[in-house]
Amino acid sequence: MEQPPTISYSTMIRDTPATERPREKLKNFGPHHLSNAELIAILLRVGVKGEGVVTMAQRLLHRFGGLPGLARANFVELCAEHGISEAKACQILAAMDLGRRLSTLKATGNPKIGSARDVANLLFGEMSFLDREHLKTVLINTKNEVMGIREIYVGNVNSSIARPSEIFRPAIRENCPAIVVVHNHPSGDPTPSAEDIVVTRRLVEAGKVLGIELLDHVVIGSDEQFISLKEHGLGF
Repeated sequence: MEQPPTISYSTMIRDTPATERPREKLKNFGPHHLSNAELIAILLRVGVKGEGVVTMAQRLLHRFGGLPGLARANFVELCAEHGISEAKACQILAAMDLGRRLSTLKATGNPKIGSARDVANLLFGEMSFLDREHLKTVLINTKNEVMGIREIYVGNVNSSIARPSEIFRPAIRENCPAIVVVHNHPSGDPTPSAEDIVVTRRLVEAGKVLGIELLDHVVIGSDEQFISLKEHGLGF
């Protein structure tokens, strides 16, 4: 019985029409016409024997649960994947972090906050892929403009460590009349926990004493999901 031909990376690339190869597609049509796997394939450059580079990229996306999961992967996890060298892992990590940094760049002037969605949009890029909980205070002036964002805690945010004095300190120091508290859930599910509600209730009461209004407490998840405790009447 005739044996099937051995498939190698080189034959798979040669069998692909030039116009369908990721780099050629990018040159001819621009990056927006490429899938996530094709963009990652350009970072990886080459595949391995028996697996083309686009297929490898698709495998990575499937393994880590899509682009958000891949963005949360660390160096060791990436290097553990078949065909991912230290150099390729570094290229992926660098590209993902550049994307995060770009998403945090703001236009000139201070962004205005009119809703919880505005707050979430401001911080999705840097908070939705974090593998630990981070709590930040967003400083708001009388015109509802963001005057600054200060990181307060890294780690589990609960009522025992989330001291109102620490959370309100930047607003007191910079004489801001209002704040929004934001933290992320590394699980990707933004549903507030019982602790989140307890913390919010304490902050509302502390804000009344200090004369600084807590406008909202926003919990950020993955895939642009978020929940406003204020809108749901939780702790307010």
